[in-house]
Amino acid sequence: MKLAAVRLVEAAAVWDVGDGGIAAARTRVRASGNDPELAADLAPVVSDDPASAAQVVTAQYGGILAGSASVLVVLDQWRLGVDGRVRRRGTTLDVRLVADEPQWAVTAVRPARPGRPSGEISREAKQVLGNDRIVLPFAARRDVRAGVIDGSVLQALVSLARRHRLDVSVLRSGHPLRVFGTDRTSNHTEGLAVDIWALDGRSIISSGYSKAVANFMRAAREGGAYQVGGPVDLDGSGASFFSDDTHQDHIHLGFTG
Repeated sequence: MKLAAVRLVEAAAVWDVGDGGIAAARTRVRASGNDPELAADLAPVVSDDPASAAQVVTAQYGGILAGSASVLVVLDQWRLGVDGRVRRRGTTLDVRLVADEPQWAVTAVRPARPGRPSGEISREAKQVLGNDRIVLPFAARRDVRAGVIDGSVLQALVSLARRHRLDVSVLRSGHPLRVFGTDRTSNHTEGLAVDIWALDGRSIISSGYSKAVANFMRAAREGGAYQVGGPVDLDGSGASFFSDDTHQDHIHLGFTG
């Protein structure tokens, strides 16, 4: 599932000198085994620049059902401009898939759409942006700068970063607007959630049911998160913690504001 999503994104976001532009992107997308019309959905990672390199930071589950799924692809990209300078940028893409043979098939891509930077950001936002123990991808950093992330989320990140290096995958932009497979608005959409894909340089999916992950989940609950999802449910039938297939590769922290 993740491999299908990543192959599509890389096909659109990487090209050699002379292969820029949407027409060439359609050709690359078709060669990756996908519908070439998906290139239009991938417009944020396609340009007329002479060349581009890209790296997938992480590919995270956005939701999993029996026959459909969402994979959030966090991407860094380096584009060579006509002036010979290389410029770094990035985004997060919500890649939608359906079960198919021999592999999952991509049906749509929903790019992150962060807001414009705010003229004045909060003290908590400045603390998060200036903390080198909180690693934010491009879309998440722009969310913070736009002032759309609740202070409770920002305060928790600063507090948790005193003990851990936090690799954030998504705050608001790039996450499904609704909890996948439901009509419920996601806490991410309200700026009231954060997903963390790695702790202290080690991915959650490789850590699994480790003591370190469990301890972090408990610390997050004590630090103000009313809802903590991850690879293990720490309170069984309780309301504070949960686990499912979607949350095997990241820790979700939800807040009430």
